[in-house]
Amino acid sequence: MAKVGVTLEVGSDGVAVITMRNPPVNALAIPVLDGLQEKIGEAMRRNDVKAAVLIGQGGRFSGGFDINVFAKIHQTGNLNLLPNVSIDLVVNTIEDSKKPVVAAVEGLALGGGLELALACNARIATSRTQLGLPELSLGVIPGFGGTQRLPRLVGLPKAISMMLSSKPIMSEEGKSLGLIDAIVPSGELLKASCLWALEIAGRCKPWLRSLHRTDKLPPLSEGRKILNNAREQAKKTAKNLPQHQACLDVIEEGIIHGGYSGILREDKVFRDLVLSDTSKGLVHVFFAQRATSKVPNVTDSGLKPRIVKKVAVLGGGLMGSGIATALILGNVNVVLKEINNEYLLKGIKIIEANVQGLVSKGKLTTVKAEKALSMLKGVLDYSDFKDVDMVIEAVIENVSLKQSIFSELEKVCPLHCILATNTSSIDLNIVGAKTSSQDRIVGAHFFSPAHVMPLLEIVRTDRTSPQAILDLMTVGKVIKKVPVVVGNCVGFAVNRAFFPYAQGAHMLIHLGVDVFRVDQVITSFGFPIGPLQLADVAGYGVSMAVRKIFADAFPDRIFEGPLMELLIKSGRYGKNNGKGFYIYEKGSRPRPDPSILPIVEESRRLANIMPHGKPLSVSDQEILEMILFPVVNESCRVLDEGVVVQASDLDIASVLGMSFPSYRGGIIFWADMVGADHIYKSLKKWSELYGSFYKPSRFLEERASRGVPLSAPVSSSAASRSRL
Repeated sequence: MAKVGVTLEVGSDGVAVITMRNPPVNALAIPVLDGLQEKIGEAMRRNDVKAAVLIGQGGRFSGGFDINVFAKIHQTGNLNLLPNVSIDLVVNTIEDSKKPVVAAVEGLALGGGLELALACNARIATSRTQLGLPELSLGVIPGFGGTQRLPRLVGLPKAISMMLSSKPIMSEEGKSLGLIDAIVPSGELLKASCLWALEIAGRCKPWLRSLHRTDKLPPLSEGRKILNNAREQAKKTAKNLPQHQACLDVIEEGIIHGGYSGILREDKVFRDLVLSDTSKGLVHVFFAQRATSKVPNVTDSGLKPRIVKKVAVLGGGLMGSGIATALILGNVNVVLKEINNEYLLKGIKIIEANVQGLVSKGKLTTVKAEKALSMLKGVLDYSDFKDVDMVIEAVIENVSLKQSIFSELEKVCPLHCILATNTSSIDLNIVGAKTSSQDRIVGAHFFSPAHVMPLLEIVRTDRTSPQAILDLMTVGKVIKKVPVVVGNCVGFAVNRAFFPYAQGAHMLIHLGVDVFRVDQVITSFGFPIGPLQLADVAGYGVSMAVRKIFADAFPDRIFEGPLMELLIKSGRYGKNNGKGFYIYEKGSRPRPDPSILPIVEESRRLANIMPHGKPLSVSDQEILEMILFPVVNESCRVLDEGVVVQASDLDIASVLGMSFPSYRGGIIFWADMVGADHIYKSLKKWSELYGSFYKPSRFLEERASRGVPLSAPVSSSAASRSRL
């Protein structure tokens, strides 16, 4: 394994080549930063060195600062673990050096990596190199001078866009903006960079220091106008994210008082933000997503994933067509089966519309779209199933139908074929009860729309083979999903944990809380839509079917109000017919429908749970807690039963599957920030007032009484259905 650090080699031309080494992306770990300080300093002191070139090993410049350092700071609260890079290394050692330094940029220069390059006197890049400052996606701002140097190189509007969006640009665009000085072939990068450095040293090319430049900065009044517009936009798109406004404030500091003053302000704000709850949540999600790729007794068993070239999808409805879309976009051949020609053509049209939608949004080229659609074949029988590697069943939630299908699949598919079901709630043991291939049966639970939503819940039974799980995980990654392996139970992990979500909202409505205030509180917390609008979008038929499944499974903790039945009776079906809690009209945003209020009043009268017949008086915070604490409570049962490998799996699943705000870290991470004791006491109080729906789980009670975080590992003696 290559040693992490920095090397220095001086060529006969007098150019010191300083190479960063930390595979795979040359992350700026502490040893790398220390090495840069040492080796660049040495190059500046040596008489045989005329100039220096900074490069990354292995065809990558640098992926940025080592995020593990953030995690250690969050665990310890010790900011002293954060090195003083911005001034000591970037300004004093690189930018203000007595000899020119040129960055030779290949592959990627992101975050702190790009910030190092910005401080160099020139930047030479290869084609298709990624350049970006994605720090805001981790709850902080650029901390190595990026807020000051980027606006001076690409102009204020573009710099703001790059930082606030966290989206990289390619080196070709960087060249047109002035961020990159020249683009050369990969094999000529080092030679061209050394020559450029010597030409600067010989005064044949300008010796430019980014921080001192002002030619691309607008006049002060115009700059303030641009920044204020960006602030207003950020209030709408990032209302709960402090790093966006902080970034704009720091940029403004440098424009008004000069680059060095901006650097000092940036350093202070960066350090403050590292300890913010937002950064803690986003960094946790970053690592939680990566942790899902490690499944005990599956990924560590020495098994190799088999290549899945051809997948059959049964059912061309919204879910089946979405799954087929995701597969063909991932370069996987798909056989789509339906029961008749009408349904088949309808499914194919949905897939074509999905792909065309990506083309119209600029996310897919026409050539790639045509290639994807060429990988789709529609069929009405099983004749093309003889060589499929995987089948994903996506028919309606009907037990007998699914059992019949799996019995047929076992006969027509090859012995190695994985038999997967997209059921969102039915026990897999029941689905496969009439087959003898129990080791090949696995759940592949996509979330709607399947070609857009990033989560793939992989559900295993006690008999699912590790090979089947590994193969499905691999397919998930190929089609750009995040696979989370979970155990087999009603609702699996996400739907099981969140089944109290909508019911908590209905409980509050029947206690007298304003319908639209409920959604407003939840969206203010950070969900894209509230639970009532979510019911509109999903359709009331789906909501009622799911409620029945959970009512049968967990009758002791269900709230069943009559509101859904009354809505359907009044001719409302949600978004499907444009009428639900909200009015849906083409070309306009959903808006609350006040004509629903008499139906709500009738439902309250029938439920008759308002204390003393009077509406409950609660704060927004109490509304939030009365909806989300029952979700935490059910999540505790999911953890206790070992349905997930680790608590962070439930966090990432809640973010990617239910759109829980990522900057709050996921449902369990957020619950630990709130505190198990407060959650337990609140639920206990509400259970005494409003019934068993709020009754705290044994797991929550134990963790609260012992002061143990909910995310702490479950004892080894506990049953774990996701550990193989």
